[in-house]
Amino acid sequence: MKHLFRTACAALLVTASSVAADGKLSLSEISGYLNGMKTAESPFTQINDDGSLSTGKLYMHRPGRMRFEYAPPDSATVVAGGGAVVIHDPKSNQPPETYPLKRTPLSIILAKRVDLAKANMVVGHGFDGTATIVTAQDPENPEYGRLDLMFTGDPVELRKWVVYDAGGSQTTVILGGLETGMPLSSTLFSTSGGGGQGFNR
Repeated sequence: MKHLFRTACAALLVTASSVAADGKLSLSEISGYLNGMKTAESPFTQINDDGSLSTGKLYMHRPGRMRFEYAPPDSATVVAGGGAVVIHDPKSNQPPETYPLKRTPLSIILAKRVDLAKANMVVGHGFDGTATIVTAQDPENPEYGRLDLMFTGDPVELRKWVVYDAGGSQTTVILGGLETGMPLSSTLFSTSGGGGQGFNR
């Protein structure tokens, strides 16, 4: 289930907006949009390191809450809420894995006030000619790997992110179209028993 946790950490940025139509987006522009976002949801497709595919839905309620809900046959959840990130895997005989939210890159985007320029987990900010790339890594937990988030412009939005773990494995997540401003039930972000109401809520 570690690839699920890497995916959750990879949700450092859910989307971005800027007045600029072309070129590299600034960290302040991305921060400003995140600070204006309260709720969001999007389907996603995950390409795992072995080439297999997983699908699911992402939910966010700022500040402090996020949920990755994987469709069957995975049927797992990664939930941030109450200051913790909890991984529930119904196919595992192990108890849920729990991590302090403040020690993951999720803490940056779920903070009450986002300031990526001052966030020590943001270690790279570039432009490849097509997309702005923001790289994040937890300096105190390098075993979580590196996150590359790729943004296109006109309109500006996050298209995908790529997660590299410490062993060199790669996981790519592609969003299927992010919507914002909808009401979201607090049960989605419960960290006990998986939370939520199932994938087909």
